Amino acid sequence: MSTKHLITVADLDNYPDDDGNRYEVIEGELLVSRAPGIPHQLVLLNLQVALSKYLTKDPIGRIVPGPGAVFSLFDAVIPDLVFVTNERWTQIIADDRFVAAPDLVFEVVSPCRENRRRDVDLKRRLYGKYGVREYWIVDPEDRSVGIYQLEGTNLELAESFKDNDEIHSTVLPGLSLMTSAIFIL
Repeated sequence: MSTKHLITVADLDNYPDDDGNRYEVIEGELLVSRAPGIPHQLVLLNLQVALSKYLTKDPIGRIVPGPGAVFSLFDAVIPDLVFVTNERWTQIIADDRFVAAPDLVFEVVSPCRENRRRDVDLKRRLYGKYGVREYWIVDPEDRSVGIYQLEGTNLELAESFKDNDEIHSTVLPGLSLMTSAIFIL
């Protein structure tokens, strides 16, 4: 019987950082994905600009694009965008990384079934396990936003938005964002 080698956060230091790949580890399993394409990045930029405008009017916290988030020796990911309230900011950062759950995580789904599985299943379970309060899955392919909210240790779908739906968030009170505004390319 062979034993499977679990990849640790320390092992990630041995992987190249100039090969165009993103390396993450969830429950000791190495996940490799290509750097995001232009449509993904444009959707992410639209989202970041909209959230920055919201936070300029109501500075309740900070957004950070592409931060490293290390939750355990066997769990380290790179979310597309995170939001943390001002009250929690200093409590969850160490060594320039998030070491505890941000309040809200945004993932923009890249094309490919494996990317969808990673964001919708693996990362959603990981973020729920560590206490992310709200998780947005932004899907450029079907131009939708699914908002998942924490129930116990699970992130459950609370609401789905498409087209000209107005997105609201329990973590970002007063946010008013049209779904269609995120998908302008």
